[in-house]
Amino acid sequence: MSIDSNASAHLHDAVAHLQDIVRRNRSSDAVGVYAVCSAHPEVITAAAHEAREYHSVLHIESTSSQVNQFGGYTGQMPEQFAGFVRAVASNAGLSNDRVLLGGDHLGPFPWRRESAALAMDKAHALVRACVLAGYQKIHLDASMPCGDDAKTGLDERTVADRAAALCETAENAFRELPPKSPPLLYVVGTEVPAPGGESHPEESISVTTAGHVHSTLDAFKRAFEKRRLGPAWERVIGLVVQPGVEFGDSNVFDYDRRKTKALIAALPASPLLVYEAHSTDYQLCSSLKQLVEDHFAILKVGPELTFAFREAVFALAGIEHEMLRAKAARASNVPEALEAAMLRNPSYWRDYYHGDEDQLHISRLYSYSDRCRYYWHEPELKARVNQLIENLNASPPPLSLVRQYLPLEYEAIRAGDLHAFPSEIIRHHIRTVLCKYAAACGERP
Repeated sequence: MSIDSNASAHLHDAVAHLQDIVRRNRSSDAVGVYAVCSAHPEVITAAAHEAREYHSVLHIESTSSQVNQFGGYTGQMPEQFAGFVRAVASNAGLSNDRVLLGGDHLGPFPWRRESAALAMDKAHALVRACVLAGYQKIHLDASMPCGDDAKTGLDERTVADRAAALCETAENAFRELPPKSPPLLYVVGTEVPAPGGESHPEESISVTTAGHVHSTLDAFKRAFEKRRLGPAWERVIGLVVQPGVEFGDSNVFDYDRRKTKALIAALPASPLLVYEAHSTDYQLCSSLKQLVEDHFAILKVGPELTFAFREAVFALAGIEHEMLRAKAARASNVPEALEAAMLRNPSYWRDYYHGDEDQLHISRLYSYSDRCRYYWHEPELKARVNQLIENLNASPPPLSLVRQYLPLEYEAIRAGDLHAFPSEIIRHHIRTVLCKYAAACGERP
């Protein structure tokens, strides 16, 4: 639901808006929210413009790998990332109370090869840094085994105990914030999909059972109570489960609501929470709508957005190639530069892609997993994209060429809804993904 002038009078901030969405969804109102799980500047900019146009909340979440106290792979610490998001929002015409910052998979994941004690110490420092930076929605994820844990995985009680300890750190940090700051909201769970999609081909995805929901919530409630975190437990608004949706290198598992009937019925009366669905990227519009109707009211999307960015950039590079045939020295050669960067540093994709060299080439550049998103922040890649934009600004392509490579943007340009500038074309292409989520959540027609 969009925040109109009447609603904004009593939904005084983004946290209150999210709490209201949870209440309404549990009352069988088909509304939800989508969280943009990306640190890419173009993705965040596109999301900010989507939120402004449809009077909704800009909900951005960074993962523990993207942004952490050591900089993450983006080179940003939580305070820096929060400042960047708020600056983008302000430039788009959004006030601070329409920005909701979340931390995704906050826990020991980036340091999971270290001992549990060391990894958890770093996880505590990350949670504290996020809260002090103004993150308001915290996904507590201690589901992964660390270096000295049993290789068979962690039991539910250990996961819950570690998550509750992280929650205690968050609550203590919150007390250092200015008075009347919006309360922290939490998302928990033990059956958490791996960040970034599956790393190995799967034939099917098992749906979380109702019994698992009951035992997980019981374990977390006990762990919270043991640390006297009763008030925080009442602010748990989401449980991460597996609704049978996932994506990998070349496959997408679509939502089948026939398989989730027991899961839907397992939602408790207290705390009043909804399911948070991870890895919903590439789902059909109809599937996203059904997920929201079935109380998977928080939809997470990330790789599909940077996939759309890559699509638009590659299409513009194709246009550039046609426009600059006789001037090859000026061409940006973005696709070639991207693959060269991935070959120089294969650490972000080699565990995810399999096959011969031809298959690896296709996966590196076109996989649903979109592992190339880890490279766009590199200075050379950013310079190449800027060169591409400058080249096409200097030599605008004919619309017939735009239609060949970007038919959706061609239609928008012809209709007068889009200016034929490369940067706006990229933003529009990203928003074609966002509009699916906004429609499923009831934010736009």
